[in-house]
Amino acid sequence: MDTQQNTALTRALAEVPGPLPTSGVIHITIPHADRFTVVGNHLAQHPDLSCTAVGIAVRIQSLPQGTEISIKALTARCREGEKRIAAALRELEAHGYLQRFRHRLPGQKVITRTVFCNQPAALLRSRSQMPAPMPVPAPAPVPAPAQPPAQTQAQPQAHAPEPEPEPDSEPGSQPEPEPVPTPPFVPLVPPPTAPKPPRPPLPQPGTLTPELDRAATALLSDLRRHAPQFTLSEGDIRQLAPAVATWLERDAHPDTIRRTLTDDLPQPLRHPVKLLKHRLTALLPPPLPGACDLVAPARPRIVVTPFQTCDDCDRAFRSPDPGHCRDCRETREHRGEDVRVAA
Repeated sequence: MDTQQNTALTRALAEVPGPLPTSGVIHITIPHADRFTVVGNHLAQHPDLSCTAVGIAVRIQSLPQGTEISIKALTARCREGEKRIAAALRELEAHGYLQRFRHRLPGQKVITRTVFCNQPAALLRSRSQMPAPMPVPAPAPVPAPAQPPAQTQAQPQAHAPEPEPEPDSEPGSQPEPEPVPTPPFVPLVPPPTAPKPPRPPLPQPGTLTPELDRAATALLSDLRRHAPQFTLSEGDIRQLAPAVATWLERDAHPDTIRRTLTDDLPQPLRHPVKLLKHRLTALLPPPLPGACDLVAPARPRIVVTPFQTCDDCDRAFRSPDPGHCRDCRETREHRGEDVRVAA
């Protein structure tokens, strides 16, 4: 049995076109006659999808229309557990291969439909760039069965007259193709070729003094003692030092800066410098308020006019100075006497 396998493999390798590579994989391609699925390299070699997600996508693409592809159904078909399959479905949904949406049936019942698209990027193209649909050949005319003579004579009276062709239509012209139906969904994520927004610049201090620069450089160099992933080069430290100096300028404690930069790290950490740039920019605290900003605003002063007692009638009235009330003032003015009124 081993000799037959080696002979067959040797014969298949001899039929591979071109010289065989000295290293790497050697493909022996045998054309499929039945039971095969076409998978694009954009899925098989996707740089951001895990191998589990690619395998689940190929499995879903090979299933017939209407097959259940829930997490429970895929777990029954695959060896992976529910958590890995759920994570793979989330990856496919994030990159546009899978889409779930709710649909209401005529009987007021709401169901969840799952759509799988083998080329998500093709849905973003305009209709003019999409390939035209193949024309459907017209069915061949079926010969009418022979009828008896009595029915043949009455046939011209039973049939309605054929409609005359319109003057604008030319004989032999084909009808216009129907418009391409609108895709059932639009991917929620932009295509890989979409332009990305520019990143915000690193914060810069108001004045980069030698003391701030020295403290920021020492803090960045000391990060590797607390997290070995942040073993930075001298060029990276010089690039990040002004941003750390901005934090120090805003009275942030060095221990607070260190915890902010090194706590809760993603696993695995592939780009430590990019993570530091993001955290130094997105988590920058505001400047501390000054002493004048923390003082409560002064309330407006309300002047209350005191009560006075009239010298003539002992009636109480409001006035800043003692004197006579209004009635006594009018009586004294009518008599021509002196009136004590507050100035």
